[in-house]
Amino acid sequence: MTSDDHSYDGPRADIGVIGGSGFYSFFDSPERIHVDTPFGAPSDDIVVGDVDGRRVAFLARHGQGHRYPPHLVNYRANLWALRSVGVRQVLAPCAVGSLRSEHTPGTLLVPDQVVDRTSGRAGTVYDEVGPVVHVSFADPYCPQLRSALLESAGTHFARAVDGGTLVVIGGPRFSSRAESQWHQAAGWSVVGMTGMPEASIARELAMCFGTACLITDNDAGVEGGESVTHEEVMRVFADNIEHLKVALRETISRLPAPEPDDTATCPCRRVLDGMDLPITLP
Repeated sequence: MTSDDHSYDGPRADIGVIGGSGFYSFFDSPERIHVDTPFGAPSDDIVVGDVDGRRVAFLARHGQGHRYPPHLVNYRANLWALRSVGVRQVLAPCAVGSLRSEHTPGTLLVPDQVVDRTSGRAGTVYDEVGPVVHVSFADPYCPQLRSALLESAGTHFARAVDGGTLVVIGGPRFSSRAESQWHQAAGWSVVGMTGMPEASIARELAMCFGTACLITDNDAGVEGGESVTHEEVMRVFADNIEHLKVALRETISRLPAPEPDDTATCPCRRVLDGMDLPITLP
C-alpha cells in the first residue's frame, strides 16, 4: 500500500475540523471534494473553504444525517483523507458526559490526557507485516492546539477547564452506573465515544491534534443523578453549539502558520523521524 494508490490532486487546506454538520456555516465559498483512501471511504466528503483567511477542511465525523454510530466511524479513512488534502493541524470537538460534579453541563473542557476503553475498532494505519511503528503517545494532544483552544474557550464559555482525562468508551450505549462510578474513582474527568482512536491515528500520521469536550450531561454514576438520555445530550449540545462554533473559529485564527513536513518544529510533526515506515504517507 502506498499513497500513490490513492493520489489526490485538488483543493488544499492546512487546518482540519472534525465535527457535526452544524459547522458547515464556517465557510466562505466552500467546495465539496471526495477523497479515496487505502482504508475505504471517509465518513463524508470533505468541505474545503476559507475561514478568516485560513484554508480549512471540514469533515463530518458521523456523516450526513449522523448515520455512522461512534463504533462504525472510519477513523483511519477520516484522518488519512484530511492529511491527503494537506491538513496537518486537526481540531476535533466532541460531546461528553461529566464524571465530576463540579464540571456541569455547558462546560468546555480541554483535556490533556486520554484513556481508551474501546474495542473492535481499527486503531492503527500500520497494520501490515513489515517495519513495526511505535509512536510516542505519552502526551496525546498537541500543546500548541491545546493553548489556542483554551484561550478561545476562556473567552466564549462561562465555564472552561484546562486539563483533565477523557475516557473513551465503545458506545453506542451510555455507561452503567457501576462503570460511571469506576471511571470517576479512577480520577478521570469526562467520558465520550469518539476521541479514540481518532487521536492516536492522528499521531501515527504525524498530525497535530486537539480536542475540546463540550459537557452535555452528568454521567449516570455522578452524584446519584438521573440516567443519561440521547434527548438531553442533544438539547444541551444545541444550546451551546453557537458558542462552540465561535470559539473554534477564533481558535483557527490563533493556530501557527503552516510548516513544511521536513522543517516542521512541533514535536507532533516529528514523531516519525528516523522510522522506517511500511507505507508511504500522503
